[in-house]
Order: sequence, then C-alpha cells, then structure tokens
Amino acid sequence: MAKIAFILLCHKDPVGIIAQARRLTASGDCVAIHFDRRARPEDYDMLRRELGANPGVVFTKKRLKCGWGEYSLVDATLQAVRAAFAAFPDATHFYMLSGDCMPIKSAEYAKTFLDRDDVDYIESFDFFKSSWIKTGIKEERLIYRHYFNERTQKWLFYASMGLQERLGLARQVPAGLDIQIGSQWWALRRGTVQKVLNYCDANPAVLRFFATTWIPDETMFQTLVRHLVPDAEIRTRTLTFLMFSDYGLPLTFYNDHFDLLVSQDYLFARKISPQALELKQQLGDLWAEEGRTFHISNEGRTLLTFLRQRGRIGRRFAPRFWETESSIGRDRQLTIVVCKKWHVAKRLVDRIEEVLGIKGVHYLFNEADSPLPALGGIETTLAKRTRHRRALVRMLFDYWNTDRMVVCLDPSNLDLMQDFASDKGLIRILELECEFNDDYLQGHALRVGLAGEGTPAETMARILPTVRYDFRFESDRIRDAGFARYRRLRQKHDPARNARVLAEFLSVPEEKALEITSTHYLFMD
Repeated sequence: MAKIAFILLCHKDPVGIIAQARRLTASGDCVAIHFDRRARPEDYDMLRRELGANPGVVFTKKRLKCGWGEYSLVDATLQAVRAAFAAFPDATHFYMLSGDCMPIKSAEYAKTFLDRDDVDYIESFDFFKSSWIKTGIKEERLIYRHYFNERTQKWLFYASMGLQERLGLARQVPAGLDIQIGSQWWALRRGTVQKVLNYCDANPAVLRFFATTWIPDETMFQTLVRHLVPDAEIRTRTLTFLMFSDYGLPLTFYNDHFDLLVSQDYLFARKISPQALELKQQLGDLWAEEGRTFHISNEGRTLLTFLRQRGRIGRRFAPRFWETESSIGRDRQLTIVVCKKWHVAKRLVDRIEEVLGIKGVHYLFNEADSPLPALGGIETTLAKRTRHRRALVRMLFDYWNTDRMVVCLDPSNLDLMQDFASDKGLIRILELECEFNDDYLQGHALRVGLAGEGTPAETMARILPTVRYDFRFESDRIRDAGFARYRRLRQKHDPARNARVLAEFLSVPEEKALEITSTHYLFMD
C-alpha cells in the first residue's frame, strides 16, 4: 500500500502544524517540514520540541526566508523533498501541502487512490499556448531576469524588467525544455522525485534559469516532470482542491463547506480558514476513518464559479429575504424631502413627525451613521442601502408598522428620486429651496475638499460662483425631471404661504401645516 511523504511548507500557526503532522503520521505516513526562516523563532522551537521525537517527522537542514513568487519557495521545496527522500526510504509518493491544507478524504481512501494507477499527479500546461495565466505578465516571467519581488518591490521589479527590455537582454529558455505551468500542489511517485533530484544535480544552469524567473513554483517542477516522465504516466491535474478568484486570489473554505469538500474528486483542499475550527475538526477526524464510502459529485468548481458569476450580476444562490420584493407597497405613502442644507431638512422632518405623527428618517442614503434599526444587514453600509433602496424602505415601513414615512435626500440623488417615483406606492417629493450666502458656500467648499483653510481669497472668490451654480444645477435637474407629485417650500416665502403648499401637498389641515412652517429656526444656518 502507498506510503505518503508529505512535503509541508509553512510559516505560521505552529499549533495547527503540530496537529496536522500528528494526524498524518498516525496513519502510517510521514512529513518533511520546512518552516519559513522569517517566522518567529519561538514558533519553530515549539515545532522541534513537540515533533522532534516523532519518527515520522523530519525537518529541513536549512531554513530559507521565503517570498511569494520567488525562487525561495522552490528551493524550500527541494530542501524538504531531499530531507524526506533520505529519511523515509519506504515512502512511495511525495505530496506537497501547505499549513492551510486539510484532508477531505480518509487516509484509507487516499492510499487506495494512489495505488490504483501508477502515475504522477501534477498540473502541466503549455506555458505559452495555454490560458492558465489569467492576469499580469506572461512570457516576461521567463525571458527577463527577476531579482526583485513584484509584491514588495514593485517599482524596482518593473524598472528592472523595463531596462532589460530596452537593452534587448531577453534570454532563451534552456534548450530541450518545453516550459509548463500549473499548480504547485503536486503528488509524485518516488521514482519521479529521484529523477527530478538527479536532473537538478546534473543541470545547475537550469536551476540558475529558474532562480531568476518570476513565480517559478508554478513552472519548474511542472516542466521537469513533463521532461523526465512519459506523458502516459502523468495526470495533468492536482489532487488538492483549490480555486482562485478572477484576481488570482485563493478562495477560502469555512465551516459550512464540509459536505461540498468531501464530495469532490480530490484528496486535500486549501485554503481552510484559520477560524473554521469546526471544519478542521471534522476533516481531521475524517482522515482517521476506516471503511467510509465517498460519493463523488465533483460539482465544486462549477458551483463556486456559478455562484461567483451570479454575485457579480446581483443574482446569488438564493435571494436574500430583502431581495424578494421590489416595491415599497402599493398602499404606502413616502414623502422625500430634498435639501442641500441637511440641517434644514432634518428640522422639517422632525417637526412633521412631532406635529403630524408621520415617521421621519434623516439622510439614510447619504449619512452612514443615520440611526436605523437592525434589519438583517441591509442597513450596515451606504452601498447596501442604496443597492436595495426600495427593500430597505419597505422594511422600515414594516418595522415601524406604518403606511406613511418621510425621508431626506440630497439633491444630487436624482437617480434615487426617479427610482422611488416609479414605484407602485404614493411617492411625493418636497424640495426645500434655501438661500446660500457666501459664508455657507465657503463652508461647503471646505467640507467637500474644494478648498482648504489656507486657500487664498482670490481663489475662493473663483470657487464660490461654481459651487452656487452647482446647487442651482441640481435643483433645475429635479424640476426638469417632471415628477407628478412635486412641490417646493422656499426660504424667502413667509410661513403662511409655505403652509398652504405643505397642507395641499401632504393632504393635512392648513393650521397643522402652519404649525410646522412657523418653526422660527427652520431655515437658520
């Protein structure tokens, strides 16, 4: 039966690594550990203390400081492979893992799987012809020498590459090698590992080539295995279930992914969230099980891709409860108070609530801290509120058990007004036309970043007319939109005149409306 030497590259979570190593060796397998030299010394000391006496565990003689995309990851892998090859002569297979990986099958199943076919499992697609690389540079990874890390030394990375391009310093791929690319998470037979190690010892020039390529852990082993092993003995796939986003970032699995993971045609999965303690416990127990039958559906990649695409267009696995209805309600009345001076609109809404008993809400689509009840998460961000605006308002109607509500909107939110105006409910739009003196305009310019405390007076004099025109433009757009139920209250009109407009607009007695418009501080700055 297969005996697996796990090649474990890790840099954190010593407690999890100890548990992982004990779990894997308990099944009769073995582990070679490379622990990043950048990690805390006390973490490495813990590993040596807890695992040093375990005959199924070996540590690399040399520890390297590893960086994403660098040859150091390949070098660390070679260090661990050499250690495992020497320490475990009875190991039949070598399986690459990280500290974020967990088994999604039993050890019994995994060994039976590896014994079934005398092959290697490693992704190896033609580097130049395949579409494996989704974003970023491609052939530049190989033909230029990379001495800097693109993630931590971005300017130097691209400056060096650009200089080589201008000087015509592109290099050739080592003769006889067809460069391949694929996942770094492979499972190789002992004979294949020996061939790779012998080739590396005999061809230092090839190692020097890969040492200055970018992300060589996706190309070196993939290329050498394809070069040294007959195609019929290679399965171009990984046995570790992993997925990447469209931006090249690995997806993470959580507690509710257990059923999905164990039904996939893979032996391990990454990345498992460090917080998914329940999932880790389940998968750890699973590795030790015997006699378990696994029903393989293998829909994981298709399902997760489908969900990601539906999310991108606003359609998910199932609609959230706030997405099942698109109207605030046919019999409900929503009054939208529009004003550039937010404090004025808030005063009016508060007075309407006091005098008429109509529930009022301030700038819920403009102010993140506008007080709202807990509504299942839809209220947590301005982006969510705006995206699900009708549902949010409908839920507020339900929460307060009312059919009439008043909300505030900034005049710039014409799209929201138009959307609400097209609803089945009764929608009214009330604009408050305020006077804007130079002091207010200057304060607005400071608040929105158009000017600073040190802005010269002559510059401010040029800014203020622009701000004033912008306010007027927003108001004109609202009037030109042709809303069926639109009225204006004007600061320059007396309370009685504004009361007549408000009474007719809200269908309330004029004396009640006058009580509201007579508020002496209503339009004060």
